[in-house]
Amino acid sequence: MKIDEKAVLDMEKGLHPDLRAKVQEAADLVVKAKKKGGKVVAVLGSGPNLHEGITTLVAELIHKGLIDGVSTSSAVIGHEMAGTLEKVKRIDGAVLGFSPASLPVDGMVEASLVSDEQLRQYSQEMVLDEELIRQMAAADGNVIIKVAGNMAYPTGLRTERLARDTLALAKRCGCAFEEIAGLGADPYTMIGAGARRGVPVLVTVPQLIGGGEVGLAIGDSIPISSRCQRIARLMESADVIIESAVALTQEIHDGPFECYTGHGIWAAWQGKWTYSLAEKKIIRIDLDPNLEKAWQNERESGKVSQAVDQGLPKTVSMKIPFRMEMSGFARIPGSLPVIGDAGQVWPVMASKIAKAAGVKLDLMSCKQSLPAGMKFREWIVSNVAPIDRKQMLAGAKRYGGN
Repeated sequence: MKIDEKAVLDMEKGLHPDLRAKVQEAADLVVKAKKKGGKVVAVLGSGPNLHEGITTLVAELIHKGLIDGVSTSSAVIGHEMAGTLEKVKRIDGAVLGFSPASLPVDGMVEASLVSDEQLRQYSQEMVLDEELIRQMAAADGNVIIKVAGNMAYPTGLRTERLARDTLALAKRCGCAFEEIAGLGADPYTMIGAGARRGVPVLVTVPQLIGGGEVGLAIGDSIPISSRCQRIARLMESADVIIESAVALTQEIHDGPFECYTGHGIWAAWQGKWTYSLAEKKIIRIDLDPNLEKAWQNERESGKVSQAVDQGLPKTVSMKIPFRMEMSGFARIPGSLPVIGDAGQVWPVMASKIAKAAGVKLDLMSCKQSLPAGMKFREWIVSNVAPIDRKQMLAGAKRYGGN
């Protein structure tokens, strides 16, 4: 799709000067690493990364060789399997005869507004309740765009069932679930781009169980110890790590094998493989200003390190609501907090990275509240397809699955 350059420029102008400088610094870190042949890894949560089109943008950056690995959540994998974003009609479940006990707190059910051709494809994989589909089509309801394959029928149920097929293939092939799912996924999903480019896309342990049956299947596909080491190897390979709208990052990037912040000490003690974050550049896009306050306290007076050294509660000593992950982040010399809206920061940063690296991007996300962002969300709904089961099966055969 055509990139709205003016929208990107307007978003950049809309940033506070201090934030604009931080975004430029972040872009410079990425470009410097790439020009030296280094690697960049993105660590993404769900939520805004999906709604703002960031996962789709990251897929494009993977295709262009600007992102070399991703760790994310099981929810993101599930939504990408269903096409990332979709249009649904929200309907009062009581009107359709659903028991209140089986409905969420708002009493609503959702109908996936997919094409007849897509429904025909789904009917080849599972028995569809055609009467329910007709009733949903006739019922009144509010139409919205939301993450795909969640609560909506039939895409949500299809994704749940497809998860077990994917798990069986992953076990036969000796692969992580995400790798097998990527074989049939759209190229503008992160798992699809990763499969095509040979780039690892892995769910982290703290974000493992959150995608319904998909999360369970991901967890069952390879042992936890193997997953932890794969994530650690991915982090070790990175010169720059970009964290975006994600929680519990301390368990992601230091984990049981990282020595600089201390948690890998016993692995090293026993002669096991470990790595260090000491030389890593870690960019964190976050909305919590307390992250920057903690980071600044460490830079100015070493307060975070002092609290650790003295065993003191950091919330009391720094007088801020202190999240555990702030401690490791603040003490890493190459960390950089970027306190701003991920939906606005990512396109500005990605545009700067691409221009400096001499790379032409073919699409660009945009803050969803802006006209260009609304247009991009519509583009995702229309162009990013759900996982193709037949394509996944064919791809798995090349891995040794039957």
